[in-house]
Amino acid sequence: MYENEGTIGENNNNLSEESSESAREENGVSTNQDIVDQDTAETPPQVDTAPIDTLMVDVVGIRFKKAGKVYSFDPSGFELKTGDNVIVETARGMEVGQVARTVVKALESMVNKPLKSVVRMATEEDMENAARLESKEDEALVECAETVRRMNIPMKLISAEYNLEGNHLTIFFGAEGRIDFRELVRELSYKLKTRVEMRQVGPRDEAKLIGGYGRCGRPLCCATFLNEFSPVSIKMAKEQNLPLNPMKISGTCGRLLCCLGYEFEQYRDMKKELLKNGENIQTSMGSAVVVGGNPLKGTVLLEVESGARVEMAMNEIASKNEEKEKEQEKGREQETRRRRRKKR
Repeated sequence: MYENEGTIGENNNNLSEESSESAREENGVSTNQDIVDQDTAETPPQVDTAPIDTLMVDVVGIRFKKAGKVYSFDPSGFELKTGDNVIVETARGMEVGQVARTVVKALESMVNKPLKSVVRMATEEDMENAARLESKEDEALVECAETVRRMNIPMKLISAEYNLEGNHLTIFFGAEGRIDFRELVRELSYKLKTRVEMRQVGPRDEAKLIGGYGRCGRPLCCATFLNEFSPVSIKMAKEQNLPLNPMKISGTCGRLLCCLGYEFEQYRDMKKELLKNGENIQTSMGSAVVVGGNPLKGTVLLEVESGARVEMAMNEIASKNEEKEKEQEKGREQETRRRRRKKR
């Protein structure tokens, strides 16, 4: 979509703002010779030392959508603060963006090149023009839907976006497989008198674009504050003792809930302090087997020999184990004394 941006679809490779540093240092070689025989000796080759790339450049972070990814631009000397609206040049032409990260110094080797520049500060006229084009996006989407229906193309239209100049329209859609939309683009370009770009997105990006509410009753995380999608696995649900029913751990997009990863690390660390399932321990009620645990409460569920289950805090088990160890140590000492007396 943007020149400093990759495709929004899940299966496309985005250009990351953060790339690994490529600066390297080579060791020089120096040779000292007190006496050199010019007839038989050769001067050792000199190896140049490559300087470390320490050139710093100014970089400002610009966001084009709410909860969208932040892209790096050259501030062009403007004094920018968070929330300022600016005009930047992208692959789609001029766009209105909002400053999400103030100007910082960064190594030139860590910045994607070429780095586009901030053209100017956005004016009231620019914002009015952007609002006017936003109202036209719904009309373009209706026209596209009618054409799609007439051409019988299996796609779900999601949203449409104009650039600031109104000469480039991007239409986002979802589909189960690859779609040949070349004829559709030609017809829409003729009807709308503008350049049309069709962009296919995945289920998670579709939910981000549309928005909505999750099973928790709050607005979707992806449409509110998540800039990027992090990998989520079923292991995260298992670690938090959640039901593995897909209906209960899946979001509106049909994929695993993004929030499964929010507390995964904390649960994993807390579970290290608990006894493992199947472990045998001794309690005041006799021998017991660990059959479960609650990391948040710091307790384990024990099953005693009678079949009854009891919940016990880890600190109680630890204190009882310490008392038991002390008693065992005391018993060993007494046994040692008795043996010594018998020998006498």
